[in-house]
This record gives sequence, structure tokens and C-alpha cells, in this order.
Amino acid sequence: VLLLSLLTGCLPAAQPRDFTVKDIVYLHPSTTPYPRGFKCFTCEKAADNYECNRWAPDVYCPRGTRYCFSQHMMKITGESVSVTKRCVPLEDCLSTGCTYVKHEEYKICTSCCDFFFKKKPLPRNTTDAVFTTL
Repeated sequence: VLLLSLLTGCLPAAQPRDFTVKDIVYLHPSTTPYPRGFKCFTCEKAADNYECNRWAPDVYCPRGTRYCFSQHMMKITGESVSVTKRCVPLEDCLSTGCTYVKHEEYKICTSCCDFFFKKKPLPRNTTDAVFTTL
């Protein structure tokens, strides 16, 4: 008991501090950086969807970018070449669908949505490559 009382006397006392905005955002991750903030899962030119989902963070989009964009480049056989997911403005979502790059033998499919959906499948054909809104 004597040893414990000596040790507690040597320890520094905990100093209280006020919460900062950073603390509040950390404690409440749903807090947005601005009203109606919006998150998208993001990656640039990942090898495939697994690599994108494995390393890509979900980030708050900058103001003026209210849509989540997914672009999937694949070989004609369907094998992924690259996957890009990011925040975009409306203008980037007006040309969703699939295009064929015949001289390189690739197909590029793009889709957009106005909601955060981490496990959304990649666009692979015209059924998936759409602009979805809630």
C-alpha cells in the first residue's frame, strides 16, 4: 500500500481540455464538413474492384461534386484492366454507359449515383452502367 501511494504521487495528474472541431468529427464520423456533405468511395486506376475496395477510403466530396462515379475498363473478355471511383459534378454523370475502344480491344463502362454505396457492383454492361438517383 505504501508503494502504491508513492507511485500515484509521482504520476502527473490528467489535465482536462475542451473538445476541438477535429475531436468532434473524429468522435462522430457522420458529422459532415459542411451541410449536406456527401461521401464516395475513392480510388484511381486500381487493378480491379478488389484492389479498389481494399485500399480506397470513403471521403467527403468537395462542394459541387454530389455524385459517386465508377469507371471500369476491361478487356473484351471481361477481365478488369482498371477501376476508378471518385466524386464528380453532375456534368460527369451525363454520359454513363459503355463504349468500346476497338483499336485497343477494351470496353469502358461508367456509372454514377447520388448515394454512398460501398459495395456497389462495377458497371460491366449497359444494364449496370447507369445514372442512379434516390
